[in-house]
Amino acid sequence: MSFFAQLAFDNRFAALPPQFHTRLEPTPVPAPYLVAWNPDALELLGLPPAAVASAEFVAIFSGNAPLPGAAPLAAIYAGHQFGHYVPQLGDGRAILLGEVVHPSGSRWEVQLKGAGRTPYSRGGDGRAVLRSSIREYLCSEAMHGLGIPTTRALCLTGSDLPVHRESVESGALVTRLAPSFIRFGSFEVFYYRGQHEEIKTLADFALRHYFPELLDEARPYPALLREITRRTARLMAQWQAAGFCHGVMNTDNMSILGLTLDYGPYGFMEAYDPRYVCNHSDHDGRYAYDQQPQIGAWNCTCLAQALLPLMELDEAREALSGYGDIFATEYMRLMCAKLGLPFEEASAPLLTGLLDLMAQNRTDYTILFRALGGFDSGAAAKNAGVRDLFIAREAFDAWAAGYGARLRAIGSEDAARAARMHRVNPKYVLRNHLAETAIRKARDERDYTEIERLRGLLARPFDEQPEFDDYAKEPPDWAREIAVSCSS
Repeated sequence: MSFFAQLAFDNRFAALPPQFHTRLEPTPVPAPYLVAWNPDALELLGLPPAAVASAEFVAIFSGNAPLPGAAPLAAIYAGHQFGHYVPQLGDGRAILLGEVVHPSGSRWEVQLKGAGRTPYSRGGDGRAVLRSSIREYLCSEAMHGLGIPTTRALCLTGSDLPVHRESVESGALVTRLAPSFIRFGSFEVFYYRGQHEEIKTLADFALRHYFPELLDEARPYPALLREITRRTARLMAQWQAAGFCHGVMNTDNMSILGLTLDYGPYGFMEAYDPRYVCNHSDHDGRYAYDQQPQIGAWNCTCLAQALLPLMELDEAREALSGYGDIFATEYMRLMCAKLGLPFEEASAPLLTGLLDLMAQNRTDYTILFRALGGFDSGAAAKNAGVRDLFIAREAFDAWAAGYGARLRAIGSEDAARAARMHRVNPKYVLRNHLAETAIRKARDERDYTEIERLRGLLARPFDEQPEFDDYAKEPPDWAREIAVSCSS
């Protein structure tokens, strides 16, 4: 029997009325081949590794064969893109195959990105290129390794189908998994069309299937907005603490479940710069690193606007009101842990002082916090390795004196603190040059081994993996040439 015929489907989103989606099949690609697959994500669907070797695997996940039990569709949504409302977007190159129920009861929607034109392609070709697909495949798994909520990546298939972007590139499809792909823009499209019954239908769907604990609330719709706001605030805190920049925080890229969604021109902070802009298409810096928290709040306000037919204005305002405190609390908690300090007000000056020093010296974000795990609180001479990460070494000495004094005052034991800090400060992140190396090998040599090497490495970013020490170093000079944009 086919491995895939045994999958249990319960296609709940497909059961919504036709206003919410268009039913259609993926468009096949010529001569598809397997580029990469993720054993961790395979387990989420209850598929054995042997399924990958079957002829069906590549055919199904390239859109060339149907997935038994699936109900393929493209969803409709709208969104605010760079602050401007766009009335209809939707899945222009993604097709939701269906929802698989794992034997444990967990549920995963399976989506092909790059599956061909849909009614929402707006003149586009509906395809994705190998370059951007490798970036999404790797980063979604890197974020999962960091403990940050995210969509997952099952596999990556390629084809020699020519796809036109800035130049002609080869096509690819990435198979994404998530409990749901519903976005803020899924509500906005109906609000701006004046279709209030559809807003209620979608909100009821979300409450029933993803937030059932809120159904007992006296006012479940404001409770839904409050919970989405809370999840968004926490996600923004996690992004900031990891030094992660999304690059395109449009409302159509914001998950109601608080997942990191739609990886395009992302970037992990290297030389620390609060105004870091990872997206070369973002000429005004709307989505700069230091703007992400307030953009998260702004996006929640857009969602609240779309949900107003279901609640009073004062209820919406109350639901949004907790965002600032939730973000600030979670961010401070995470950053105190990165410094090995207790989560209390007295730790704040050391954190802000360090970030100011890092900005002035353009210190590598990931390397510095990892190195601080080895800080000796009693002997300044032993901290030369950390000190050398700063140009203004005397300024670092002054900060380090205060940090060491604080550690001694709270009775911190260096070895135990180092172990704690290493559990929250990754040694490895997906730097752009690492992804670019994997892309070039795949594109130029059809060598996909670097993709799997990175996936495995980034699944354990906090572990010492000495054979990969070079992957933890500052980027080489040639990496300055890498530019990622909305086409990435």
